[in-house]
Amino acid sequence: MLMAASPPASEAGGFGPIVVMGVSGCGKSSVGERLADYLGCGFIEGDGLHPPSNVRKMRMGTPLEDEDRWPWLDAFGHRLAGTGDIVVSCSALKRTYRDRLRSLSGRPMTFVFLQGDRMLLAARMAARKHEYMPLSLLDSQLATLELPTTEPDVATVDINQSLESIVSMAMTLLAARQRRSN
Repeated sequence: MLMAASPPASEAGGFGPIVVMGVSGCGKSSVGERLADYLGCGFIEGDGLHPPSNVRKMRMGTPLEDEDRWPWLDAFGHRLAGTGDIVVSCSALKRTYRDRLRSLSGRPMTFVFLQGDRMLLAARMAARKHEYMPLSLLDSQLATLELPTTEPDVATVDINQSLESIVSMAMTLLAARQRRSN
């Protein structure tokens, strides 16, 4: 695996929060866990911070509205403000959601956007078992997604490759960002 060629960012003096973002089925949890392991830091699974009312809506196939997401994003932002180096998985679909996380964390952070086409995302969702995120919600997530192409703190990784390759590419992009900021 290519990641072994670069030292963990934690050895270089810290990196702040990393938010692995994207729609359902893109691999946020798997990539986030691997990044956290490699970086030697904690990982927070975003799904675990959803209030029960959000889980009920999603389980019934009802898309979340902004009003549903604000308390969830606030919980994230407060967690990010109160921790050291950490990796979290969070869909962060809209620019306003990402801006809220940036503001609440009160410090620089990096987003790793996992991007893939609908066909690949649907195939991944169909092949997995998720407690409450049905395939029927994919289109609403894609419609809500605001691509972060103009945001300077976002590294985009194509998910049409192996998990190891995705994580390796994310690490390469994170290391390059860290070198530029030092």
